[in-house]
Amino acid sequence: MSSPEIASLSWGQMKVHGSAKIYKDCKVWPGGSRAWDWRETGTEHSPGVQPADVEEVVEKGVQILVIGRGMSEALKVPPSTVEYLKKKGIDVRVLQTEMAVKEYNALVTQGIRVGGVFHSTC
Repeated sequence: MSSPEIASLSWGQMKVHGSAKIYKDCKVWPGGSRAWDWRETGTEHSPGVQPADVEEVVEKGVQILVIGRGMSEALKVPPSTVEYLKKKGIDVRVLQTEMAVKEYNALVTQGIRVGGVFHSTC
């Protein structure tokens, strides 16, 4: 099963191929996507993305995880989250969201088992 491409991105809105939903923040993995609700894990801009935020995507068997920090990179990614991913053998790419979507889509077209978590506002 391949990872779905991100069809479009604008401030506060993301569309993923294969889903009729419009997401504000989203998680994507081979074969699926869903809204990323920060309230599930108590995530805030700082300290930022926690291992609990990416665990669901990791469990889908991704080789690479792309994290979109927001349009102005307000969302932090602490070293503990990067270390968690590396210990799982996953390459992690942390980028501004527009660049993260480009990187993610490029990896999808290469047939890599890629996942992502993306913040579409600040």
